[in-house]
Amino acid sequence: MLVVALLLVWEGSVRFGIVQSPNWPAFSAVLAALYRGLAGGELLGVIASSMWRMLRGYLLGSAAGITIGVAIALWRPVRLTLTPAIELLRPVPVTAIVPPLIFVFGIDDKLKIACIAFATFFPVATNTIAGVGAVDEVYLKVARTFGIPHAQTIRQVIVPAALPYIFAGLRTSLAFALVVTVISEMLAGSQGIGHYLLTMQYALRAPEMYASIVLLTFVAYALNRLFLAWEQHAIGWARSREAYDAR
Repeated sequence: MLVVALLLVWEGSVRFGIVQSPNWPAFSAVLAALYRGLAGGELLGVIASSMWRMLRGYLLGSAAGITIGVAIALWRPVRLTLTPAIELLRPVPVTAIVPPLIFVFGIDDKLKIACIAFATFFPVATNTIAGVGAVDEVYLKVARTFGIPHAQTIRQVIVPAALPYIFAGLRTSLAFALVVTVISEMLAGSQGIGHYLLTMQYALRAPEMYASIVLLTFVAYALNRLFLAWEQHAIGWARSREAYDAR
């Protein structure tokens, strides 16, 4: 209801002349621009290219985060080697690494995918480390009692037990991945929703600019809902156990 009320205030601020500016169109004009962009295929094209770019960077960063996170949590030499580097790089804003990465990857998709993977990696890695560290020792003792090989224990005991933590990191990284996708397309690119938004701003086409923001809002909401559905399907058992333990 609050969102609807705010949108009505937005519309009324223009209709009743409270705000008179070409840079502040009525919300109905924004919806009309959104419809034109979707019906004409322009917005569908730019958002599809952004999502494809984001997906590749997200999967790359997540895979690296889980793999390295498990290695750091289980093996002391790896932990001593990589933890200082992770702690050093983790606070660095993604925008700060774009200029040096341009020298390495240029300004095509490789740059954007690298930035997305960089932003995705750290929440996934840190949550994976915490999750592996929180595995109940009883599970490991049972695995040793039955003589299960160490590699199999990692795959079938440790990683499944750490999944609630890993999924928390994946969900956080999903939001970061979308944000970094848009920012990287703004800073260096000629495609995607970020570049489209910036182009509409420079062209003083305010309804189209706001329409792209509205579209991003819906896409972010849809991604979050899809992720929650996947999480419930994958680790619903963990939520059920938590509810049982709380009784």
